[in-house]
Amino acid sequence: MRSTSVRPPAVAGMFYPGSSTDLARDVDDLLARAAVDVPAGASVPKAVIVPHAGYVYSGSTAALGFARLAAAADRITRVVLFGPCHRVAVRGLALPAAGAFRTPLGDVPIALPDLADLPQVVVSAAAHAAEHSLEVELPFLQRVLGDFELVPFAVGEVGGEDVAEVVDRLWGGPETVLVFSSDLSHYHPYAEAQRLDRETVDRLLALRGPIAPERACGARAVNGLLVSAARRGLVTELYGLCNSGDTAGDKRRVVGYAAIGVG
Repeated sequence: MRSTSVRPPAVAGMFYPGSSTDLARDVDDLLARAAVDVPAGASVPKAVIVPHAGYVYSGSTAALGFARLAAAADRITRVVLFGPCHRVAVRGLALPAAGAFRTPLGDVPIALPDLADLPQVVVSAAAHAAEHSLEVELPFLQRVLGDFELVPFAVGEVGGEDVAEVVDRLWGGPETVLVFSSDLSHYHPYAEAQRLDRETVDRLLALRGPIAPERACGARAVNGLLVSAARRGLVTELYGLCNSGDTAGDKRRVVGYAAIGVG
């Protein structure tokens, strides 16, 4: 039986606007600007890697990934979302106990898959309660896709093969898209961050893992995608790469962001 509890937004008004009107306007504006860079007839990726900082920092980069899903909005009904744990230690991949995630734009229903045979999958309300890496992606998905079911994982200490096992189990068909929430390097000077992040992105585009956690905070989940995608012989595309020094921060200590499609 699906839980009737709702996980309330934890970072509305901080990472993104707390008003539904302001949030819809800002997300729509970011998506509209990103759509300009989507070529006519561009393929829809099976998976996207997108950043999860405050929208003023990384929203324009995240939008580049989500804009690529718009052409398939009529068929995507399930989003499998992976994001790193920032506040609660977890061994494995944690599903929530709630039946829905709430944002100022409304509630997103949770679809809990039957993964009882996978020991790396646990249920933890605490892991999701204050975690922003999943939450900040939801308004983009709500504005692009409308109604959909969500399978959200807060990813802790876990190996790439264990994540790939979950990815493969939930791969699905054209109704399913996989979203991997990850920033890149943290708090290096601007030029050094550019060098480090370019190296990381080159590895991601080549599906050559594993990526070290200090190079991408969502590396543990992304490494599972790299394993699964390499086995399937998928192709990658870089939609955008920048850092907080390019958007809303100074250049002394920056955080890197990339949007990448896999399909």
